[in-house]
Amino acid sequence: MNMLDYDFMRNALVSILIISPLFGLIGTMIVNNKMAFFSDALGHSAFTGIAIGMLLGISNNTISMVIFAVLFAILLNRINDSRIASKDTIISVFSSTAIALGLVILAQNGNYTEISNYLIGDILNILPSEIIYLLIIAVVLIAFWAICFNKLLGISVNPTLAKSKGIKVKLIENIFVSLVAIVVMMSIKWVGILIINSLLILPAASSRNISKNMRTYHLWAVVFSVVSGVAGLIISYIAGISTGPTIVLVSSIIYFVTFAMRKLSID
Repeated sequence: MNMLDYDFMRNALVSILIISPLFGLIGTMIVNNKMAFFSDALGHSAFTGIAIGMLLGISNNTISMVIFAVLFAILLNRINDSRIASKDTIISVFSSTAIALGLVILAQNGNYTEISNYLIGDILNILPSEIIYLLIIAVVLIAFWAICFNKLLGISVNPTLAKSKGIKVKLIENIFVSLVAIVVMMSIKWVGILIINSLLILPAASSRNISKNMRTYHLWAVVFSVVSGVAGLIISYIAGISTGPTIVLVSSIIYFVTFAMRKLSID
C-alpha cells in the first residue's frame, strides 16, 4: 500500500511540512549567533519541565515543558549578558543542571518510564489536533520573522549598534528565544530530546556551506530541512525504522555533501 493510505502517515507528512521550515528558519539564526549549545540546553530542559509538571500534577507534559522552557530560555539569555563566564560554559552548566534536576525529581516519583518516549520521539503518533497547534505556532513565528528579521540580524551583527539605532535588543532577543523554546518543546514529543538539536543545526549549517548571501542562506536552509524531513519519513516507512533518527541521517548526508562542495570551490 501507498504510505499516504494510512492516516498516521498523512498526519506525519503534514506535521513535517509545518515543522521543518520552522527548523530551517530558526536554525539560520542559531548558527549565525553560535547558539548550538543554547538549543541543545533547551532540549535537555525538557526533562525538568516534564518532572516539574508531574510533581505539580499537570497531566499534559507539553504544557509544563513549554512553560519551563520559556522561563529557562529567558533566564539563560539574561545570564549570558552578565559576562561573568563564557557563553558555552554558562549554557553547559545550565544544561547539566536541568538534566540532573529533572532526573532527580523523576527518580523520586519512579516516573522514568514516562519520559522514555520523549528521548527518541515518534512523529507517527501525532494527532490532527496537535497539528493545528503546530500550525498556529508556525503562523506566529513567520509573522515575527517577517516583522523583526532585520532587527534580529542587526542584533546578531552588533548588539551595541542595534541598541543605538533604537532597537529594543533585550525584548526582541527574549521573544526570539521564547519562540525557539516553544517550537522545540512542541516538537520534542515527535522528534526526540536526543536529536532535536541536530534538526535545528544541520540544515542551516549545510546551507551556510554553499550560500553566497543571506537570501540564499535562508532559502537553502528551509529547502534542506524540508527535504530531510520528507525523505527521512519516506525512507523510514520503506525500511521500517525510526523516523526521527532517519531524518537526522539524511540531514547529515546533505551536510557532508555541501561541505565537500564548499571545499572543492575553495580549492
